[in-house]
Formats: sequence, C-alpha cells, structure tokens
Amino acid sequence: MKAKTFFKNFGSETWINLKNFGAEFKKLDATQIIILLFLTILAVFMLLPIVYIFNHAFKPLHELFLFPPTFIVQDPTFQNFVELMSMTTSTFVPVSRYIFNSVIVTVIATAAMVLTSSLCAYALSKHKFPGVNIVFSLIMLSLLFVPTVLQIPRYVVVQSLGIMNSYWGHVLPMVAMPVGVFLMKQFMDQVPNEIMEAAKIDGASELRMFWQIVIPIVTPAIATIAIISFQGAWGNVETSQLFMQDESMKTLPYYMQSLTANLANTVARQGAAAAGALIMFLPQLIIFLFFQKKVIATMAHSGIK
Repeated sequence: MKAKTFFKNFGSETWINLKNFGAEFKKLDATQIIILLFLTILAVFMLLPIVYIFNHAFKPLHELFLFPPTFIVQDPTFQNFVELMSMTTSTFVPVSRYIFNSVIVTVIATAAMVLTSSLCAYALSKHKFPGVNIVFSLIMLSLLFVPTVLQIPRYVVVQSLGIMNSYWGHVLPMVAMPVGVFLMKQFMDQVPNEIMEAAKIDGASELRMFWQIVIPIVTPAIATIAIISFQGAWGNVETSQLFMQDESMKTLPYYMQSLTANLANTVARQGAAAAGALIMFLPQLIIFLFFQKKVIATMAHSGIK
C-alpha cells in the first residue's frame, strides 16, 4: 500500500513539475536556453553509467565479449542471474548466504551509525562541557587517517573483544562515523536553545528532548547519514577480509571481489559478475531516490551557521 501511494505521489509530482517547467521555459532568453541544453546533455551523459550497468547485467555471455562492444543489449537474458544464484564456493556456501549476511550487516550497521552520530552530535551541540571544541576537533582529525593505517589496530581490538566470525565483527568497526557527526552537529546547531530551555522548564527529560524535539528537526541530516552509512556498509569488504575466517559469515561484496579473482573466472564468470554488480548497485540507487530531497536539504544547510 505504501509503495502504491509512493508511486502515485511520485507521478503526480512529476506531472506538476513538468507543467511548471513548461511555463518557466517560455520565459527563458536565448542564453538561458543554451545553458539549459548544456546541463541537459551533461545530465544525460552522467546517466550513461547507470544505463550501462543495467544493460551489462542482461547481456548473454557471447555479447559481453563482442568487438566492437554494443552499448544496448541486443538479446536480453536472465541467465546471468540464474548462474549467479546457482553458484557455490569451494566451501559449499551459496550466494544467497552472502546476500543474507550483507542485508543483516547493512541494516544493523546503518541503524548503529545513525544512532551514534546523532547522540554524539547532540552532546557536542547542546551541552557545552569543558573541552567540547577539542573533542569535536579530534573527531574531525580522525578523517585524515587512511583506513589502511587502522587495519592492524582494528584487528587487535576485534580479536580482543572476541567478535571474530560474528555479525558484531562486521558492525562494530563501522560504528564510528566522523562525517555523520559533523553533518548532524551542523544541523543541531541551528535548533534554538530557547526551545530546549522551554522544554526543560516544562519538565521534559533529556531523552524526550532528543527524540521529540531535536530528531524531527534534523530529519534531512538523518536521511543523508543513512544513505552514506548504507553505501559504506553495503559495499564494505574490509571486515570480511580481516575478521571473518568462516566463509559463511562473509558478505556479498567480498564474494563479488573473489568471483573473478583469476584469469579463468574473469572470462567464464563475467555474466555472473555483471548480474552481481547490478544487485550491488540497485539497493543504493533505490535508497538515494527515496531520500534525495533530504540529501539536498542537508547539503544546503550544513554550511549555514
């Protein structure tokens, strides 16, 4: 029912936008029309990789190696997806297990990253304790570290916690999100302190102010952080490589990386790899389309002080 309502509203909004565009287009002068045409061509050019991914996934194996290559699929087939789903690794782990692990890890990690970023930003924005600026600066400083430098310390911590070969071994190394803290704090700084003080006078607890006052106001930032978190968790390979010796606990990105690891598989499994690439890409596209307006609002407000 929600999906039906979404597509109905989406269609109505699209039609209204087209009517408004037609009315505004008549008011443009020659220079503005040229700029608009240039931007339209640029937008179409930027859509080409998406079109290519969809076409590539439905090409039969012989068409994938045609020369000169074809951009649009000539003989579409679902055989690539059938081949991908029927594959098992040398340890007899089915592809569906990797997909299941990716879904579980992504959902938990995304929720954890959004929650921790929100709580941390709330403390830094609305509680001016001694050294708050130093703490925020240290969080921003962590952005300078290359992930490769942190691999050994992370491995030591994960091993010490005893969460190797578990879902927590996937999730906990991704929970800290400095970018999320930054975006959330920029939004929370715009929430008037007078509202918080009035809520305190009325007897509102700290938790109630956070959930019922601050969170509804910073919804655009939450949507943006959710997208960034989802993309990072969905495409994460590092935790499977470093912390998972059990093949059944590894995720889909790791399997996709190993699918064409040697020369023989590069040719024979190219169709399955193309189908897997679409499976990896499609959830990210859907999530972004749902929250794109919130992302634009976040980027517009994050720099306003």
